[in-house]
Amino acid sequence: MGNYVVATDANFQELINSDKPVLVDFWAEWCGPCKMIGPVVEALADDVDGQAVVAKMDVDANSVVPATLGIRSIPTLMIFKNGELKERLVGGNIPKSVLEQTLLKHA
Repeated sequence: MGNYVVATDANFQELINSDKPVLVDFWAEWCGPCKMIGPVVEALADDVDGQAVVAKMDVDANSVVPATLGIRSIPTLMIFKNGELKERLVGGNIPKSVLEQTLLKHA
């Protein structure tokens, strides 16, 4: 566990401009559903290492990017490639297999 990148307001643009698909998990410490999907996202980071990038952004510590993207509820998971938003998933009960399939179809 731990192949994910910590996304911040400062590194976000550079992160999503990757030619690999980038999954960003927008979460907060106090969010129950975020705690449910967090370990799934972290395990996914290990599984797709080399094929895709998995990142997590704490919306309490970083407010600019979530506001710019119009994130109203968390957890929100977004998939980007070459700086472009490809997918947006909301909620804490997304199976890992579905996340992996959705992410890798953009690889």
